[in-house]
Amino acid sequence: MDTEAWRSFVRAAELGQVQQAADELGVSQQAVSKRIAALERELGVRLFARTPRGVELTLDGQAFLPHARGVVAGIDRAVAAVRPGSRALRIDVLGRRSAQAVVLHDYWRARPGTDLDVVTLRVDDPRAAAAAVEAGEVDASFRAVTDPAALPRDLRMIHAFSSPLQLLTGPRHPLAAARRLTPAQLRKHRIWMPGIAPRSEWSEFYDELATAFDLRIDAAGPHFGDEVLLDALADSADVATLVGERDRYVWPAGHDLRRIPIAGPALVYPLSLILPRANPHPGLHGIIAHLASLPGPPEPAWLPSWAAATHGEVGHAR
Repeated sequence: MDTEAWRSFVRAAELGQVQQAADELGVSQQAVSKRIAALERELGVRLFARTPRGVELTLDGQAFLPHARGVVAGIDRAVAAVRPGSRALRIDVLGRRSAQAVVLHDYWRARPGTDLDVVTLRVDDPRAAAAAVEAGEVDASFRAVTDPAALPRDLRMIHAFSSPLQLLTGPRHPLAAARRLTPAQLRKHRIWMPGIAPRSEWSEFYDELATAFDLRIDAAGPHFGDEVLLDALADSADVATLVGERDRYVWPAGHDLRRIPIAGPALVYPLSLILPRANPHPGLHGIIAHLASLPGPPEPAWLPSWAAATHGEVGHAR
C-alpha cells in the first residue's frame, strides 16, 4: 500500500485543490496527481471529478474518504509511537522501590512535564536487558553487563550513580543498636539475600563482596517478596539483610526495623545505565545530566572489580 497516495487523496479531498495539497505535502502538483491516479487504478474506481474550481469527490470518493482518513491517522499514530522524541522515554528499572526508580521519580518531580515510562523487564540476566535496548523495546536499562565483551557494539554502558549499602535488621539483632558499622563487624552474622539470581550482576556483586570481607551472605530459599522478608527480619534475632541507601522500603511501625550505614570502607553498589551508542532518545540527555549531578561514593569506598569499566563515562550523553 502506498501510504503517501492515501495521504495525498485525503488532503486533496479536504482542500478541494490538488495544488494546495501538493504545496502542503511539499511535492509537485504532478506528483500528487500521479499518486491519486495510481490509487484509483488500484481501487478500480474514480475518486475525483475535475471542476473549474478544482476537484470534487465522486460517490465512490465520498464513501472512501472516512476510511482513508482513519488509515492515515493510524499510520501517523504508529510512527509517533516508535519515533524517539515523539513518544514517552521508556527506561527499565529493577523494581518500583529500587534506587533507580527513586532517582527517576526525583527527576520527574523536578520536571513534571517529562513524558516518562518506567518499566520493569522480567529478566535477571543483564544481557537480556541489553538485548531489549538493542531491539528498541526500551530506550535504556539500569543494568550492568559486567563483561564488556558481552555488550553489543551498538550499545554503551555508563556509570549512573553510586548506591552505598546499609544493614537492615530487626530490633532484637545484636547489631540493631549500632549507629554505624564497619564491614569487619558484619563477619559471622547471617546476611540473608533471598532470590539472588545466577548470572545476574548482583550475584557477581555479592560473590565479590563476600570474598573481599569474609561475609556470610546466604541466598537460600525462594524470595516471596519484600513484605515477607521484612516480616522475617522483624521476628528474627540473628538475621539481617543489605539494602541500598536510596532503596525504598515501607514496613509496619511495630516492626521497628533499623537501617544502619556501613563505613570504613563504605560498601558501594555501582548502578549503570545501558543505552544506544547512536541516536538515543532525546529525553535521555536530561536523565544523564541529572545522574551526573548526584553525589559520588563516600570515601573510603569498596566497589566491585567491574565498576571501573563504567565509572569514567558518567554524564556523557553523546
